[in-house]
Amino acid sequence: MTQSKDQKPPEPPKRRNWAGAIASDAGANATMAFQRAGFSDPTLVLRWEEIAGAETARLARPVKLSEGPQGGVLTLRAEPGAALFLQHETRALTERINAFLGRPAIARLRFVQGPLTMRPLQKKRSVPPPPGPADPAHRFRGPERMRETLLALARARNKPRTED
Repeated sequence: MTQSKDQKPPEPPKRRNWAGAIASDAGANATMAFQRAGFSDPTLVLRWEEIAGAETARLARPVKLSEGPQGGVLTLRAEPGAALFLQHETRALTERINAFLGRPAIARLRFVQGPLTMRPLQKKRSVPPPPGPADPAHRFRGPERMRETLLALARARNKPRTED
């Protein structure tokens, strides 16, 4: 899980002196960032909400993983008021993490108090129903061109507004 002392961290990509596609370097840069924080496998960070549970993930996030003489120490950044609460849940949380990893990688948890950046909530986009038989535009009996105009107006009326 963590990098041993005799292994060297990967070297940064060589400069090319020309612009390239961002995706070509993104994987290497992300791997280096995770390894600097002690995570040789980014699964623990990326799937934290699934591992710790929604309530715990809302209050704390993994920051660093380091090897100690008695085992791994996972440092979690927690909301200032939540660190004490989470300290009482340490044993259960450690067991969940080790069960997810499939081995006893974490021996203890360390909490650092600090504000967490809130992830933006994804708005669910609702698709309005198409104008159905209940819509008065469908009951219009008159010239076809007028009926098409009324149906177009009904579709525009039911279309969701975008907020800028």
